[in-house]
Amino acid sequence: MKYLLLIYSKEADWTDAEREQCIQDSAKICRELDSKRQYLSASPLLPVATATSIRLRQGKREVIDGPFAETTEQLGGYFLIDVANLDEAMEIAGRLPGVQRGTVEIRPIYDVPGLPIVKVE
Repeated sequence: MKYLLLIYSKEADWTDAEREQCIQDSAKICRELDSKRQYLSASPLLPVATATSIRLRQGKREVIDGPFAETTEQLGGYFLIDVANLDEAMEIAGRLPGVQRGTVEIRPIYDVPGLPIVKVE
C-alpha cells in the first residue's frame, strides 16, 4: 500500500544548520527505504514564503502569494512510500526527523488505474 507522509512544523523552529541536518538524516532514511524497495519519492519543500496558491471562482482565476491557509505549522516536505500496512507507515513516520518538532500526517494513496507511472532517473 502506498502512503504519503506529510511533514508539518513551524519553519521558525529550525535553524539553517538544523534544517541541513534534517535533510541529511532524511536522505539516510530514503536510502534505507530504497534498499527495502519501500521508497518511491521524498523531498523537502522551499519556505512557505515561496508558495503561490491558485483557485478558480466564478470562472475567474485567483492567484495568492503564499500558502492557501494560515496555519501554525507549515508543510515542509514529504515522503512517498510503499509498505505492507499502516503499522509500517507509522513506524517509518516515527523515525523521521520532522516528527520531533512537528507532525507527520500519514495518508493512504488512492490508486487510480491507468495513470502514467512516474519514472525517476
